[in-house]
Amino acid sequence: MAGSQIPANQLAAGGAHAPLTQRELLVELNDIKRIRSAGRDGSIAERLFLQAWSALAGGADPAALALDITAKALAASRLGDLDAAFLSVAGLSPDQASAVLVRSFDEVAGPLDPVLATRLRACLAVPRDWTPGPVPHFARLQADQPRAGVTCPGKPRILLEPPENHAEHCLTVAVYGVALSPFYGADPTTVFVAGLAHHLHNALMPDAGFTGEILLGDHLDSVIATLSERALSELDAPLREVVASSRKILPDDRTAEGRAFHAADVIDRVLQIAQHLRAASLTMDTVLGEMALVHDGPVKGFHDRVLADMRLP
Repeated sequence: MAGSQIPANQLAAGGAHAPLTQRELLVELNDIKRIRSAGRDGSIAERLFLQAWSALAGGADPAALALDITAKALAASRLGDLDAAFLSVAGLSPDQASAVLVRSFDEVAGPLDPVLATRLRACLAVPRDWTPGPVPHFARLQADQPRAGVTCPGKPRILLEPPENHAEHCLTVAVYGVALSPFYGADPTTVFVAGLAHHLHNALMPDAGFTGEILLGDHLDSVIATLSERALSELDAPLREVVASSRKILPDDRTAEGRAFHAADVIDRVLQIAQHLRAASLTMDTVLGEMALVHDGPVKGFHDRVLADMRLP
């Protein structure tokens, strides 16, 4: 894997640097970091992160896996944890379960590149099983490693609870990267693997954010290199080389893959904070009006009278 030249249309003066049409999709997709269910450890994003590393360790083709994980994430952005495993337990046949997942995907896939959307949709229509390999220890540590929050050198950190963990951030960046790749003319597989692996050092390194990086000073590069190499050493060939090669796009935005990755990374970092602010500014007008919390049904009238007599909200 290696970075490729940026397409001419991306270099045109005045050209957009990101596809605004995908904004709402990426906002909704971001919530898979916060959806959890009884009997399942971690959020959807965390579980997909561990599944991806398990499949890679088990010999999965990175290109096919990138599409499969991205398709599952997109379906989950609307369906939540009503995934193939749940639908099977609930008694649906494989074909019925696939139809439900495809229907969810179709509801959100409109802003995607049409060719990419067709390939992603096929992953849900004809699902495949991956041979699970051992989940690397660094991946499990990343699932336990909280992100720093908002940091700025010289200022106290702003902690926003609950924090996301590094597994959730890396999975979301990887999936965003696939969705954004056609816009930048990037290879989605390289961007996906780079997204999964761009915080290998944080498996062992607690996250002190940009402030911590500045305070480490001249030690920063060697610390990151040492810890990243330690994580990479857990992987066998040829996966180790695939991951190491994909990470070559990380330092800059001079390649199409670098741009797709850095766009995905910064969008996720900002949306993670935005969701805290969105929750803090939510109003009952939105909840009861736009979102119809007390929705239509056989007892809707009674519900309305109860709330009116209780003077709620």
